[in-house]
Amino acid sequence: MRVIVTTGEMLSAIDEVRSPALMDEETFRRFYERTARGVWIYLSRMTGDRHLADDLLQETYYRFYRAGADYESETHRRNALFCIATNLARDLSRRKRNAELVPLHDDMPCDDRAAAGAEQRTDLARAMEHLKPAQREMLWLAYGQGASHSEIAQILGLKTASIKLLLFRARRKLAALLRRTP
Repeated sequence: MRVIVTTGEMLSAIDEVRSPALMDEETFRRFYERTARGVWIYLSRMTGDRHLADDLLQETYYRFYRAGADYESETHRRNALFCIATNLARDLSRRKRNAELVPLHDDMPCDDRAAAGAEQRTDLARAMEHLKPAQREMLWLAYGQGASHSEIAQILGLKTASIKLLLFRARRKLAALLRRTP
């Protein structure tokens, strides 16, 4: 005898199995408030598109929540979140190689200091565009998010011992690109 199960029945069965491990709504909301800005900035820098970062942020938190994993600490939970975000951004870049870079701070006032700062940010954005995606990810995690070498290794799926050398090479390449920028 063959049993036919509808998609709705299967999803409700999955929810019943996972529900004990899922965060309660209040815990998830607080975690989201603490981490969403950093994840969004990371995704925005990785994709070069603020609107796309919004979509990827939503998908990142959805996948994180649906995974229902039991994390041992806040750091572990945060690293898992960045790992999901990294994988989503990589998947997207495989599908769309020619992403356009979004100008930074369109609404900045036009005084000399602001103009010089905007020019430096534009130079940095252009230089970052020429780095490999893994190098951009590492630099952003290290210097934009303040992640430790072990956190970066866990998020990117690399060995902790290799992060120091890889960051050194990425910084050196970025510096060379910045020196060449007109």
